[in-house]
Amino acid sequence: MILTVTLNTALDVTHRVPRMLPHTSHRVTGVTERAGGKGLNVARVLGALGEEVTATGFAGGRAGQTVRELLAGAPGVTDALVPCEGTTRRTLAVVDESTGDTTQFNEPGPLISAAEWAAFLERYAELLTGARAVALCGSLPPGVPVGAYAALVRAARAAGLPVLLDTSGEALRRGVAARPDIIKPNAAELAELTGARDPFPATRDARRRGAQAVVTSLGPAGLLAATPEGTWEAAPPRPLRGNPTGAGDSAVAGLLSALTRGLDWPERLVRAVALSAATVHAPTAGDFDPHTYEEIAPQIRAVPVPAP
Repeated sequence: MILTVTLNTALDVTHRVPRMLPHTSHRVTGVTERAGGKGLNVARVLGALGEEVTATGFAGGRAGQTVRELLAGAPGVTDALVPCEGTTRRTLAVVDESTGDTTQFNEPGPLISAAEWAAFLERYAELLTGARAVALCGSLPPGVPVGAYAALVRAARAAGLPVLLDTSGEALRRGVAARPDIIKPNAAELAELTGARDPFPATRDARRRGAQAVVTSLGPAGLLAATPEGTWEAAPPRPLRGNPTGAGDSAVAGLLSALTRGLDWPERLVRAVALSAATVHAPTAGDFDPHTYEEIAPQIRAVPVPAP
């Protein structure tokens, strides 16, 4: 199975409005709820791809209970979330149907006690024994040590498992030093890590800092992957209008599913770009549209980037 870790799980609520205008009231035309947080999004996509997935992290309060109930309906996903006293955060996405643009509001998450963190570490160690790969995703809730991901990366590597890290800020800076197999920042997160705005030198810098491979999200321009085997770019065949929420998480799912199936880097990148684009085209944030995925995947090419 593939193990996904979401320390700061969320109840994702999406509202759709005909037109988003500041300083006014809005009539909501549709509301959906999803078990959210980056790692749970990854788990749901992996399950839809036919992978066996176990999802761990924290869940607490009424929102946490709703997350667990929603997660129970996700095919292929096993719930291994660890209870906490605090209440799982909520995120609110407001989709402007006239433009397709999304406005996002993210709560900080529950305060995790030292005892709860210790309980999670014990559960994580148990879950590593049955895993084929690990994804560490998202922000850290209050109370979790800022070096948490570095510790989790080291534990996965000690177990002989490939590990992908998808976070930002200081958590990413410290996590990279533990030498994860893959990091998956967006362009802004990569620039914050390295100080370089150009993603090409920035990916090389991130690899020098410890990441074995760096896969950078470039928004509508697709993905840039710098790996020990070479560097490639891949992009969707055409612009797709929709909600980009969760597109990066679908890319992570694509990378992990391709990795565990033994595909090479160009094939991993194609799968990641196709799933990311199909997520933008999906009617609900965090899902992917299977028809779009099947249609555009054969049209995507991973193009080698010459070494400087």
